[in-house]
Amino acid sequence: MSISCLSPAICRQARLSRDPRFDGRFFVGVHSTGIYCRPVCPAVSASERNVQYFASAAAAAAAGLRPCLRCRPESAPGSSAWRGTRTTLERAMRLIEQGALNGDTSQAVEQLAQRLGISSRWLRKLFNDALGTSPLQYAIYCRLLFAKQLLHETSMPVTQIALACGFNSIRRFNEVFQQRLQLPPTAIRHRSSTETSQTHITLFLSYRPPYAWQQLRHFLQWRSVAEMEWFEHQGQQGYGRTLRVRQLQQQLRGWFFAVDEPKQHRFRVEVALVAEDSLALLPMWLQCLRQILDLDAEPAVIHGRLSALQHWLPELQLQPGLRLPGCGSVAEAGIRAILGQQVSVKQATNLLRQLLQQTGEKLLINGRHCVFFPEPTALTDELCATLPMPQSRQQTLLRLARYLQTADTPMPPDERPLADWLTLKGIGPWTVAYAAMRGLSAPDILLSGDLVVRKQLLQLLPDPVAKIEVALQQIAEMAAPWGSYLTLNLWQQAAADDTCNDNRRSNIEA
Repeated sequence: MSISCLSPAICRQARLSRDPRFDGRFFVGVHSTGIYCRPVCPAVSASERNVQYFASAAAAAAAGLRPCLRCRPESAPGSSAWRGTRTTLERAMRLIEQGALNGDTSQAVEQLAQRLGISSRWLRKLFNDALGTSPLQYAIYCRLLFAKQLLHETSMPVTQIALACGFNSIRRFNEVFQQRLQLPPTAIRHRSSTETSQTHITLFLSYRPPYAWQQLRHFLQWRSVAEMEWFEHQGQQGYGRTLRVRQLQQQLRGWFFAVDEPKQHRFRVEVALVAEDSLALLPMWLQCLRQILDLDAEPAVIHGRLSALQHWLPELQLQPGLRLPGCGSVAEAGIRAILGQQVSVKQATNLLRQLLQQTGEKLLINGRHCVFFPEPTALTDELCATLPMPQSRQQTLLRLARYLQTADTPMPPDERPLADWLTLKGIGPWTVAYAAMRGLSAPDILLSGDLVVRKQLLQLLPDPVAKIEVALQQIAEMAAPWGSYLTLNLWQQAAADDTCNDNRRSNIEA
């Protein structure tokens, strides 16, 4: 099976140099030992004649290899280079990683294919061509690797780990674990020394360097609301927030606090969960956390693409390692965008603070007073009327809330086409694009409707351009598929040039 965009020579050089930029982009199978590793594995490098390269951990497992206990492939950053933009395969993988195939049946595959709008045969072909395995096998292996991580890093009861990873019985969990990973769960549990409870755990989440942590933290802090977000915990600096995910009638609420460990290229993440909620949603909850911190980005690939723009825009400054600051949901991103229409960042944050004070669910979780971003059902006519903003914008907020509650499609809000929002009065391209960038982590959003982005690009163009819209389209095409990261770099450069201040308006929508 081929490794997209990576030749065997590149893979060989990356593994021999243990280059962290390639961590998670491919895996190294060593047939002489029967194991597979991350390219950064500290073990002695195997002879090339015994090595085979795989695009995913699941593909390596399908070849009969077991995961290395030293470098722990389950802790590698997620792979995104070959996923590109929001393709059908990427959507399928995201849903599977969140538990869509926990039923382990052909019927579950049929339901997933229907959800994606394709046939189950085509879905199987997509997985076989890209990963060398079937959707069901990929789902099982994702769950096993997640279980392996929990066994390594926590002392959650094994029964709770089995539940969190989508297994209905401990017997089935032990059987599949032994069969696929070729060792019993207890062999890993004996190695774990972390003392935690099932609702208060610490995990380590890796990323590819560089990671512009201070810039991301500053972006989030400037838009934060107390008790939903915080930046200090037990004397440590980091980023924490509350997070809720839902699936059908189940929900999982909790908070996390992430501390950067740059030498290890990872975050140490403390997690506290509501004990009464569904632990089966933990994979979805953690996937949302990864999206908020943009842990699966490939900064070297992104920088390589955007740097080509500097031939046309020689004054463009690129900050290596900028990450997309995510939101807890696309609904949150949309509400934030509407509150930010035609006002400064500070004014929008004040409106958000008032909204949370009146509607946010308040809980005490592991000793911390928390507030959760409100559900769309909490946005009533009476509430919106109290927000100090134009009545037209209050009505726009209500329209979006009602759409998110009553859309004809059974698809969750995060899977519905955001273009449908444009049918709602008061919502234009900027709002939709902002919600896609922050709520879905869409990588290719050049916010040309943003005043700061537009101003920066006009200043950076070497010669006056009569047809600015044509120039913006050309820039967007040159930046693709990483337009969102160009947007972040333009915001960053504007702040550094002091052309961006608290009184600026965020967009040009009416």
